Amino acid sequence: MLTESEPYYRQPLLKTPFHEQARAASQVDAFIPWSGYTTVDVFSSIEQEYFAIRNSCSLYDITPMIKYRIGGPDAARFLNRLTTRDIDRLAPGRVQYNVWCDDDGQIIDDGTVFRLDADEYRLCTAERQLDWLHASAIGFDVAITEITDEIAALSLQGPTSCALLKALGVAGIERLKPFELGHFALGAAAAPPLMISRTGFTGDLGYELWMRPEDAAGVWDALMMTGQGYGLRPIGSRALNIARLEAGFLQPNADFVSAAHAQRSGTTRSPLELGLGWLVDFEKGHFTGRRALLAEQRRGPRRCLVGLDVAGNKPAHNALLYTDRRGRVQAGSVTSAAWSPTCKRNLALAMVDVPYLDDGAAVWAEIYLNRELVWQRRMVRAQVVKRPFYAPARRRATPPPEF
Repeated sequence: MLTESEPYYRQPLLKTPFHEQARAASQVDAFIPWSGYTTVDVFSSIEQEYFAIRNSCSLYDITPMIKYRIGGPDAARFLNRLTTRDIDRLAPGRVQYNVWCDDDGQIIDDGTVFRLDADEYRLCTAERQLDWLHASAIGFDVAITEITDEIAALSLQGPTSCALLKALGVAGIERLKPFELGHFALGAAAAPPLMISRTGFTGDLGYELWMRPEDAAGVWDALMMTGQGYGLRPIGSRALNIARLEAGFLQPNADFVSAAHAQRSGTTRSPLELGLGWLVDFEKGHFTGRRALLAEQRRGPRRCLVGLDVAGNKPAHNALLYTDRRGRVQAGSVTSAAWSPTCKRNLALAMVDVPYLDDGAAVWAEIYLNRELVWQRRMVRAQVVKRPFYAPARRRATPPPEF
């Protein structure tokens, strides 16, 4: 049996501060690696966990997200050079979704930028970016430090999430606006301090709780105890993936490959191709990739990520797309797919060639089904539709409605 003192090569994955609670709550022992940590893929069943996100509330460990502290007199100038959005528009106490590219305008990663103070920011990403950040910081008076293991974090998402936090004594949480952050405590005078942001990866009402690792176990226990009356359930990555697809959110290494890690030409994507042109501010001045993105904007992208409504109820995982049922001309390929229990629709994100991008355009998905070890091929009609597929009004309402 491995112990905490075992060398890294015998226990290579790190444990988050919530690992023991997660292990105790796990019913199927399904763990997966995420950024060097071991995390839960499924606690009990995907269906139960998914419906907690949409009908009550869910708890998801986001500690493995890579976190950087970026501070100094040139912090804003550096981030404006690094990313595609205008950081000067981000006020202290606010959060911004952002992307950054290489010189060819291809996405390296996406993430969230938290402005904690006038000259202090926190950048949260899916993958480690320290080398790229340091290389981009040459000439700027800025300090960049990875602080992933200094901060534990939980994502509390779902329609009863605000009510649960109020029941725990988090005063004023109902006044927190989308993409806003604040500093709170769980009611008692000696309660651990929390930074709470109204952010998440489900497209629903929800919050992310950021805390010291030594406070993590107590916060988890408090949430789970009070959450019994609010339908709280810990969830894994599988259920979250369905929710993020319904919200139309992108998943690195599923919907795009980082330009920093791609090994084959033609596999990387630009913000314009991924439907993220709204994140690109050409008026703010120079940023890495601006020249290439301007040229792409003038000529127009050759392909773009779109939403698909697929006929039937079999998800079109990794399906190739064609212009007709006979499959004579390829039109693109599916990047993410799932059956949506809430929308009662078969959803997909797909990279589609320009002639087939218009809303309502039809393509054909080549789906393979395994029926008792016998594979069957289906050609299924799919229609281009707008994203997000699911966007409840409560996700933006302030104060949120009571549930």
